[in-house]
Amino acid sequence: MPVMPSLANTDDLLPGASFADRFVIIVTGQSLDAATSASRAFGRKPAWIGALMALRHLLVRPFGLKTREEDISTAERKGMFPVIDQSASQIVLGLDDRHLDFRLLVEVREMGEGRQEVSALTLVKPHNMFGRVYLAIVTPFHKIIVPAMLAQVAKV
Repeated sequence: MPVMPSLANTDDLLPGASFADRFVIIVTGQSLDAATSASRAFGRKPAWIGALMALRHLLVRPFGLKTREEDISTAERKGMFPVIDQSASQIVLGLDDRHLDFRLLVEVREMGEGRQEVSALTLVKPHNMFGRVYLAIVTPFHKIIVPAMLAQVAKV
């Protein structure tokens, strides 16, 4: 279920972002850090999400958008998302493209009694009309995909 943005200052992550949402899962009996959480969430995707992403890539490639890992040059990734910054409790993933920039903040917060809150905060800053239209089209899918991927964090 979505909740309000985290305690992190969103302007530090992506100044001028016009879209933000945050999803949370509570994990029990594991000792996770942010990098492990992001790897579990975005490193393996269910087949139905893979099919949706393949369709997205097919539809946006004619517009020159980045669609494959080869299109994204970076030393480290979690899934297809480049790592921008990280600490034990937070990892920032993201990408800047000509139509929009996005950041994905995965945070781990200790709750005591072997429980951890793992959250995924998404920020998007469209640059033009195409970016705004793209965001409007993908938002309903995003609101289904991110919680499904975040649920994988609890799976060992």
